[in-house]
Amino acid sequence: MTVYDWLTELGVPWKNKKYYEDAFTHTSYLNEHKAKNRHDNERLEFLGDSVLQIWTADHLFRLKPELPEGIMTSYRAQLVCEKALAGYSRKIGLPEYLKLGVGEEKTGGRDRDSVIADAFEAVLGAIYLDAGYYAASQFLDRMIKPILEHPESTGVINYKSRLQEYVQSDRRDNLVYRVVETEGTSNDPTFTVEAVLEDVVLGTGKGSSKKKAEQEAAKDAISKLAR
Repeated sequence: MTVYDWLTELGVPWKNKKYYEDAFTHTSYLNEHKAKNRHDNERLEFLGDSVLQIWTADHLFRLKPELPEGIMTSYRAQLVCEKALAGYSRKIGLPEYLKLGVGEEKTGGRDRDSVIADAFEAVLGAIYLDAGYYAASQFLDRMIKPILEHPESTGVINYKSRLQEYVQSDRRDNLVYRVVETEGTSNDPTFTVEAVLEDVVLGTGKGSSKKKAEQEAAKDAISKLAR
């Protein structure tokens, strides 16, 4: 499969091959292959990072229940960090199409998070230049939106940690989670948990495990405190 078949499979309406040739070209490759009219992906990476930031900020702002600014900032950092971007890249097979120098290839560059994450942003920048923001947004929708809408299922955001930050760390001993009800069978239980601070119930949540119910209770508490 060519890189253009790959883009088509991902639903990218590509037109200008030059943008994508540059997006997949690591600086180490260009140092060894002085190709005319070819550039490495650093400039596209810069552009893609900006597109990623505005897309993430916009989607976080629109989440329901609304999140306070501090939590949105923390959440965005986790969604767009190097490790996360490298994970998205591997999931769609992006590293396969990278053009690396011999030395970079031999030292594991094709599996290095920093290299892969940079390439992800460069490809995003290429899509934006070639097909516009809507196409770039659709590209991100495919990989990040499911995580954004259900962060507790992926571990991307820890609502318990965020709630602790919200109520201040020096009150750690006073914030507790208590199981108030257990329903269902032992093979398929549903737990109801309350997040309690100094005898005040901040939030309530349900889940198939105590940990999931605690996350839901913390999420409920955050949504109420943010109002």
